[in-house]
Amino acid sequence: MVTKRIIPCLDVRDGKVTKGIAFKGNIDVGDPVKMAQFYYENGADELVFYDITASNEKRDIMIDVVSAVASEIFIPFSVGGGLRTIDDMRAVLLAGAEKISIDSGAVRNPNLISEGAEAFGSQCMVLSMQVKNVEPKDQVPSGYEIYIDGGRRPMGLDALEWSQRGVELGAGELVVNSIDQDGTKSGYELDLTGKIAELVSVPVIASGGAGKPEHLQDVFIKSHADAAIVASITHYGEFSISSIKSYLQQENVPVRNIW
Repeated sequence: MVTKRIIPCLDVRDGKVTKGIAFKGNIDVGDPVKMAQFYYENGADELVFYDITASNEKRDIMIDVVSAVASEIFIPFSVGGGLRTIDDMRAVLLAGAEKISIDSGAVRNPNLISEGAEAFGSQCMVLSMQVKNVEPKDQVPSGYEIYIDGGRRPMGLDALEWSQRGVELGAGELVVNSIDQDGTKSGYELDLTGKIAELVSVPVIASGGAGKPEHLQDVFIKSHADAAIVASITHYGEFSISSIKSYLQQENVPVRNIW
């Protein structure tokens, strides 16, 4: 049986891990290198690093921080933020990442997905989507709209349509990041995640809203997510990766054992 993955997320701004609610009001919570090492040692299945202001500030990702994190962990490591070209992607992989996460850059230039998949393989290409629940309209019939630049800019693009197109272009995984649920600790966006998981043939990673282990159980069982990103629930010490996994095992959700 394929195990479900738990993936801590390090949102990095000005060299520090930061956390907000609904992409706003961020506060610094720690050093990315130390936090990455802690999560690795405590049983995280993978790690995600987002340079959250790189796209909006139209600058390159902080390669030095990526390299420092990669040197401390030995689990799959996905990196995103400000990646606009094949050279940007190559630099991240050479710095130690196993996967490339593209978001705003892919919306602006969808060919970036196919170019990356051709150059590095679909297994390296993760399409991350910032999604907000809106009133349904012609361009967004599902009521789930794609935003870019850290949730600042609506694109008039339907999330269900974009998820399918992203996979057709070569994305090997999708991250469904709910702006509405982000940092609320009230649970994942089950409806959105489930609809996308039904539509695509690649792994779907839920993001935004984890507040207790039951929320991960819900998104794994009810929405059929393959993995779940955590941040606030673990950054502040309310729960550990090991305690979440212990709960999930008791509920017969398959997860990788803590060594």
